Amino acid sequence: MLKTSRVSVTFESTDERITGRAGLALFSRYLRSNQLMTIVELKFGSMRKNKKGIPVTDLFIQLLCFFMDGTSRHISWFDHLKSDESYAALLATKEECLASSHSVKSFFGRFSFVRDYLFRCLLQRLFIWRLRKTRPNVIELGIDTMVLENDDARKRQGVQPTYKKVKEFHPLQMNWGRYMVDAVFRGGSIHSNHGDTMEKMLVHIVDKIHREYRDDVPIVVRMDAAFFDEEIFKRCEQLNIGYLCAGKLYANVRKSAENATNWRTFTSAGSRDVWEYTEFMSQQGTWEKARRTIYSRLIVVDTQLSLPGMGHDSVIITNIGMGSVVDDLLRQAGEEHQIRAHSILSSGITGGVMMNWQTRR
Repeated sequence: MLKTSRVSVTFESTDERITGRAGLALFSRYLRSNQLMTIVELKFGSMRKNKKGIPVTDLFIQLLCFFMDGTSRHISWFDHLKSDESYAALLATKEECLASSHSVKSFFGRFSFVRDYLFRCLLQRLFIWRLRKTRPNVIELGIDTMVLENDDARKRQGVQPTYKKVKEFHPLQMNWGRYMVDAVFRGGSIHSNHGDTMEKMLVHIVDKIHREYRDDVPIVVRMDAAFFDEEIFKRCEQLNIGYLCAGKLYANVRKSAENATNWRTFTSAGSRDVWEYTEFMSQQGTWEKARRTIYSRLIVVDTQLSLPGMGHDSVIITNIGMGSVVDDLLRQAGEEHQIRAHSILSSGITGGVMMNWQTRR
């Protein structure tokens, strides 16, 4: 009689990183298995000077693995990798296709303004692909900027000093959750809401969503106080999309909050902090109309009461809940709860964006 023994299998955490040598093998094969490299070849294939050169897709894979690995930030590291006999097999490529530091510098030198724009097209195409794959009922986009310090580099074309007196870049970025949707690279002296770049970015991506995904999907944009601008609000209203923008504690806003009597409290899941909020209409001096304003303040921090004037006060300006087209789209999508102030604030806390909306008195 044959006896079989039951084998128990357990899964535990590890301090090993996917970015190690073994992880790069999985990462490189993932890049080759999807359609990303096909798009890269279509948009950047012309950058290959001749057939004897390294294929553009191989260069992209090696660059992405270099960034993912993070062992070195110096381009000269490619010379070390090229001399490593196992690296070609690790990336599933030929040894003669491994790039040297000279090859990488030459490749970067062939980029022009037009080809830089192709990267934006690539990000947007990946975004639409993810939308079609996941089919979300509501699309929530984020607009923000990120400071990239480049003070120690010898060559830094386009870098400009910031208010901190260091040479940096200040790109404008649009994200969908943890995915990048669009980005505009800019010098460090360019402020967040410079010119009409942000408005053009919004118009373009909204049109792309409507044409290539769905024309009836509700779109909501989250912004911090750097984009507190009625021109942006009006553009969103013209596009029939919702916006949630961090406001500023102007005197008229504080006065309306002080006179409010309809305060309510709420807590977020997994937190012992307690907030209270109220809402009213506010209009700044140059605005054409008043807009919905949600005023909230933190009154309990981890079971400790916060003294008046010592906590965090935040202001959110929005067109959601004002009877606009985006409200109807949210109801049709079964997301009517997103119109309520409680839901707006709760999603802000759980999504990690509430800190961007907070302003100390």
